[in-house]
Amino acid sequence: MTLTTPALLFPAISLLLLAYTNRFLVLAQLIRELNAREGEHIRPFVAQQINNLKKRIRLIRTMQVWGVASFLLCTLAMFALFVQVNLIGTILFGISLVALMISLLTSLYEIHISCDAIAIELESIGQKK
Repeated sequence: MTLTTPALLFPAISLLLLAYTNRFLVLAQLIRELNAREGEHIRPFVAQQINNLKKRIRLIRTMQVWGVASFLLCTLAMFALFVQVNLIGTILFGISLVALMISLLTSLYEIHISCDAIAIELESIGQKK
């Protein structure tokens, strides 16, 4: 394996972390708006949304942790390959790929949870009739 193999992941991981940060910022804004809109009296469907948002925030944090771990391990793999310690570089790169897969699978689960949030919203709209 050459030094350029792990380097190919750098742009992908960077963009992935940027996407995760954007998801986090959108959720943070939603939470602030929900807090301002609801005040002290929370409707039942809003309580469901709050639980959903808490779960999604935890998942995004997990996605970010595994994404950063993947980025760090990829960097260490490149360093090991640079100093001609090929076996360690290859192992670190493999672990980096596993961390990236965990991050992506967590992201997939978070997307599933966000669809549940939309279902809750649709249910609350349906109750207004």
